[in-house]
Amino acid sequence: MADPSSYRPEPGQIPDSPGVYKFRDEHRRVIYVGKAKSLRQRLASYFQDIANLHPRTATMVTTAASVEWTVVSTEVEALQLEYSWIKEFDPRFNVKYRDDKSYPSLAVTMNEQYPRVQVMRGPKKKGVRYFGPYGHAWAIRETVDLMLRVFPVRTCSAGVFKRSAQIGRPCLLGYIGKCSAPCVGRVTPEEHRELAEDFCDFMAGRTGTYLTRLEQQMHEAAEEMEYEKAARLRDDIGALRRAMEKNAVVLADATDADLIAVAEDELEAAVQIFHVRGGRVRGQRGWVTDKVEAVDTAGLVEHALQQLYGEEKGEAVPKEVLVPVLPEDTGALGEWLAGRRGSNVSLRVPQRGDKKALMETVHRNAQQSLALHKTKRASDLTTRSRALEEIAEALELDGAPLRIECFDISHLQGDDVVASMVVFEDGLARKSEYRRFQIKSFEGQDDVRSMHEVVSRRFRRYLQEKLKTGEWSPEDAQDAQDAGDGGSAVGAVGAADDDGRPKRFAYPPQLVVVDGGQPQVAAAKRALEELGIDDVAVCGLAKRLEEVWLPGEDDPVVLPRTSEGLYLLQRVRDEAHRFAIQYQRNKRGKRLKSGPLDEVPGLGESRKQALVKHFGSVKKLRQATIDQICEVPGIGRKTAETVAAALAQAPPAGPAVNTATGEIMEDEAPAPAGAASERGTEQ
Repeated sequence: MADPSSYRPEPGQIPDSPGVYKFRDEHRRVIYVGKAKSLRQRLASYFQDIANLHPRTATMVTTAASVEWTVVSTEVEALQLEYSWIKEFDPRFNVKYRDDKSYPSLAVTMNEQYPRVQVMRGPKKKGVRYFGPYGHAWAIRETVDLMLRVFPVRTCSAGVFKRSAQIGRPCLLGYIGKCSAPCVGRVTPEEHRELAEDFCDFMAGRTGTYLTRLEQQMHEAAEEMEYEKAARLRDDIGALRRAMEKNAVVLADATDADLIAVAEDELEAAVQIFHVRGGRVRGQRGWVTDKVEAVDTAGLVEHALQQLYGEEKGEAVPKEVLVPVLPEDTGALGEWLAGRRGSNVSLRVPQRGDKKALMETVHRNAQQSLALHKTKRASDLTTRSRALEEIAEALELDGAPLRIECFDISHLQGDDVVASMVVFEDGLARKSEYRRFQIKSFEGQDDVRSMHEVVSRRFRRYLQEKLKTGEWSPEDAQDAQDAGDGGSAVGAVGAADDDGRPKRFAYPPQLVVVDGGQPQVAAAKRALEELGIDDVAVCGLAKRLEEVWLPGEDDPVVLPRTSEGLYLLQRVRDEAHRFAIQYQRNKRGKRLKSGPLDEVPGLGESRKQALVKHFGSVKKLRQATIDQICEVPGIGRKTAETVAAALAQAPPAGPAVNTATGEIMEDEAPAPAGAASERGTEQ
């Protein structure tokens, strides 16, 4: 624990101007980012008597070891820089909202020749129109099913679309009138795009004009005695009205607004957002976060606005944002939002009428979300705490292993040997900390030796961080490097950056779990001893009887089958096994698909495809002269010489065999570069 006075800036050093500041810990990791109208006044508030600080603020300043700042010209610049740094450094003491799930949205892929309507999750893509998010995917599909009658836009995947175009016959939706069947040319690309644009306009809330136009067309058809057309238009209008009824009007005057409400207690806060477009609720989402910093409701609202609109532009930022409390820097936030949208944005608290009533509804949703989260987490916390206590008791640890790392080795009969490292913190998987390794020091199958190498490499990286901060002496580093069996992580300390970003392998675990029995445990323990690390416990979990093995013990520790501790160890081990197998399969797949063209330096995928397409196969390319290779568009003479040399050095391909008949084919059919046409390289 650091004394804040030890790193307090000298009087007069801190400028009295807007800016953004960073607190760093003893390892130079950024642990808190903040902004201020006056850096001098704000930073001075952190260096008062610790007894007068909020407990969370006191924890932060005693964890920190230094503070630095950057001066900006305006409060808007400070807001932008603060958001960028929080995203970049992921400080542990900043409030960060994270979705409790990935909300589905209705997406229209306007970036394709034939736009497609579909349900999408995850990050937004350029050129795609999004509507929502929605609470459930089925709600989107029901709405789309009603609207396809009027706007028969393509909804099929690329594979189905291509197949229908090849056979000249549309899918079922094309036959029942819910797709305009552009795959078989029933409509032109321009006509189909116009349908997609009408679909987007209707979803964006511009419904009145379109319904009026349909009603007029229906009356005209009836007057001309085209009763079938009039009946079809009548049914279309009914379908659109039913789709509109799914989102009742909540705000008059076709208002576009986002309503943000916060429910909080001393430890956590829940945020709920209703997206209102055209006066109707078009989407809803919510977050729950731990209050890791001393922050009030206004601060939570400010963080929510940054999280919500930090990556958005244009119409994704509405004209009006309604909040329960105005943040401290309302002017700067309003200017920042206006910059994201490209026009003025109203940021205010609703006082009366429909907007205030809807805000109360959003707040009730936030309260229910927080209550539900606490009910779930209470159960989870109790179970996880009991599991960690059982592990600590069974392994005779000094305390609960809050960070557990598990290692597993995977290979296929000695080929493509890889290893995985998974991390569990507080009993939960921390997937951003997962790592994978290729075995470098030897070839062949030796799980024990592989385990020794991987554990050594992981903890050399940890010692690298300690060496930078002076917690580990250069003499110890040299001894550890001499004791190792290859790898120069410790010797490469100077190459590591010191910018405060979350670094790989920077945090040591309290417990290392290996997938295996006594030999693997002994190898991991030996790797730690060679590096001089004696404060990390090691155990192994054998699959056969789920026994827990400790270093130097002849008998295993047997946990009860109903033990929460055993269940947690099994989950950690199984996750490491899954992650290792996934990496090993991917690596093997890439190796099997590789060919001689993959070994040509500087030859990208497009030029490889161009070469194979021009000559028909790699076999014919191998027989071509340099002048003939130069005839391929994009291939210069130097590249042609490199390709010819690489193919000359590669072993000749084996004969192509028809797997259905067993017949040896004289000539190869065209195939993708590097894979099927060079069948001999796969053997």
